[in-house]
Amino acid sequence: MLKTEKNRRQWSHVDSSDVQEFSEAKIDTVLSFQRTHDRYAETPLRSLDALAGELGVSKVYVKDESYRFGLNAFKVMGGIYAIANCLAEKLKLPIEDLSFEMLKDKKVKEQLGDLTFISATDGNHGRGIAWVAHELGLKSVIRMPKGSSLKRLEAIQAEGADVEISDVNYDETVRICDQMARENGYLMIQDTSWPGYEKIPLWIMQGYAAIAMEILDQLPEPPTHILLQAGVGSYAGGIAGYFLHKYPEAPPKIILVEPNQADCYFKSFENEDGAMQSVGGEMATIMAGLACGEPNQAAYEFLCKYAYGAISCSDEVTALGMRIYGNPMKGDAQVISGESGAVTMGALYLLCSEAALVSSKKELAIDRSSRVLLISTEGDTDAESYRNIVWKGEYPNLLGKLRDELNV
Repeated sequence: MLKTEKNRRQWSHVDSSDVQEFSEAKIDTVLSFQRTHDRYAETPLRSLDALAGELGVSKVYVKDESYRFGLNAFKVMGGIYAIANCLAEKLKLPIEDLSFEMLKDKKVKEQLGDLTFISATDGNHGRGIAWVAHELGLKSVIRMPKGSSLKRLEAIQAEGADVEISDVNYDETVRICDQMARENGYLMIQDTSWPGYEKIPLWIMQGYAAIAMEILDQLPEPPTHILLQAGVGSYAGGIAGYFLHKYPEAPPKIILVEPNQADCYFKSFENEDGAMQSVGGEMATIMAGLACGEPNQAAYEFLCKYAYGAISCSDEVTALGMRIYGNPMKGDAQVISGESGAVTMGALYLLCSEAALVSSKKELAIDRSSRVLLISTEGDTDAESYRNIVWKGEYPNLLGKLRDELNV
């Protein structure tokens, strides 16, 4: 149900060259562009004080990304910045000179011509790309991996995209999109990198890092621990990059959290030699946004230096997190968190409440002084699935199963 692994190869210091792309000046430029959209609003940061007391930690903070641009998820923060940079290059203008309204101007659109963006997605990233393209009067092609939610497909269709579900997993769907981009002259906007495709994934990571800048404006004091959903690692790398640049002398402990069907970072940290591991197959997990078996190479190189550890979780863990968020303790705010958004909450709760996991909690250095930051990366992006889990009890939290697994 839940396993932890400390990163034995974590660097003891932060190399400034590793975090220079996440400097305050650079991420301020990112956030300044994102703010030019008239629907931009800072998403709320909640302090769950009653829960912190229950778990025996100093603070539990939650950034609620379900409010982001009305799209119910954080992903658009990366896509909107990456697309803007692509258009800035075509217009031969610095990103600082652009605004969202300017890109919608008729004369600018004539300069840009007939552009089509393409991306692979489980739902949230693709919807963000399709939304940005639609807002700018441009086209988008989105391909989704086998088993993707029809509700999420319909949400992408509503943004005007050409969207289909493939018969292969996420990583193979990325390769299909790459081939389609080459054959048709599409612009690929993907948040994972490979040799020769590094610039756009970095822009996406910087787009995500703007969330970290928002958080630090909202926090009364820096966190000691940040639990981050991994996926390919772009989001985790972007958030971690900004915090590490901001606090190089006393960085927060970055803990990556993954589904056990797609736990490539956990398996990599488990390796004695630290070699990057990939996971294949269908990766059948309800955490669709994290069902990525091949890490973003650039993000992995960064996170294998600076992540403190990793947690591999079964679907029951994120279902527990969804129910905790949706049914808060008295005085705490409610957070509507979807399957990929809630796994960090489920993991934190189990680590702090189950005696069977006390050694794992110690391994990750979580104690009474800990100030833990979580980011609920999505809301109920599939409302029917959300209700089936939170209302009807799908994926029950089988604590007896956990204790059996740990031989307790």
